[in-house]
Amino acid sequence: MEIRKAQEKDLPEILEVLKSSLGETSSQKTETVWNYKHVENPFGKSLVLVACLYDKIVGVRAFMCWQWNYKGRKLSAFRAVDTATDPAHRGKGIFKKLTLKALEIGEKENISFVFNTPNSLSKPGYLKMGWKEVNKIGLSISPANPLNFLKKGQFDPIIKQECSKSEFVELLEKYNESLRKNNKLFTIKNENFLDWRYQANALQKYHVVKNKDFYLAAYLKDRGKYKELRISELIFISSDGKKKAKKEILELSSNCSANFVSYSHANFKLGLLSYTGNIGPVLTLKGLNIDKSDALSFYNLKNWDYSLGDLELF
Repeated sequence: MEIRKAQEKDLPEILEVLKSSLGETSSQKTETVWNYKHVENPFGKSLVLVACLYDKIVGVRAFMCWQWNYKGRKLSAFRAVDTATDPAHRGKGIFKKLTLKALEIGEKENISFVFNTPNSLSKPGYLKMGWKEVNKIGLSISPANPLNFLKKGQFDPIIKQECSKSEFVELLEKYNESLRKNNKLFTIKNENFLDWRYQANALQKYHVVKNKDFYLAAYLKDRGKYKELRISELIFISSDGKKKAKKEILELSSNCSANFVSYSHANFKLGLLSYTGNIGPVLTLKGLNIDKSDALSFYNLKNWDYSLGDLELF
């Protein structure tokens, strides 16, 4: 069995392996979606490895590039995402072989760590290969207006550009500077990243608001009997910005008849009945090029300053 880096010409065969292994219920397996995630990413092209048997691709592993900032240092990371094995070749250790090869490459390319939020089926495999649990992601849940149960609103995501480019850049610069002062791990937010992550997202349509006071990216999750308005990104630097963002979220939840709102922001609370706890997916991490001091910090969720959009699957 040969383990090698994927080439552009491999994409049709890679997509076939993904479809045969995972189906298309969780997410679309198209060239558009693949290129959005693994080619157009502003942090760089993904590391994609394939396992070949008799010149046929039977397994694939993709690690998105990501960048975190910690105490003034930029740390390159891998985000373990798409993985699949041809159903006819399961049980041959392909997932492990691909993953260990990726770790070997990451160590050589000075990648600081690999992070992801694996499901309950894949998590044991990661733990056996040296990943450690950090914690469940912190999440706040706020009930929406009870009258929303009586409405039949729809989620019609739009992009609201309500300020000049310079005003928006100023907001982001001040926001990033506030995060630097916290001495925690965070992803620097600039307009290029936000446009890619939310406005150009090929997997999910987001409602986006960009103005000089706040930035908001949200989408609606249908949970059967209930509708959840998920706030993936929320940026503000002043009490006025917080107040305006809250008003926008309440209006949006009413328009789409959401039953509750979820978000992750240390300085934001939507209502008196909000509940906050470590109830999200489990964040796991594998250190590659970090010293003992950083490792102790990174394996403690209190040292992470993240949005849901930084960690949730997409």
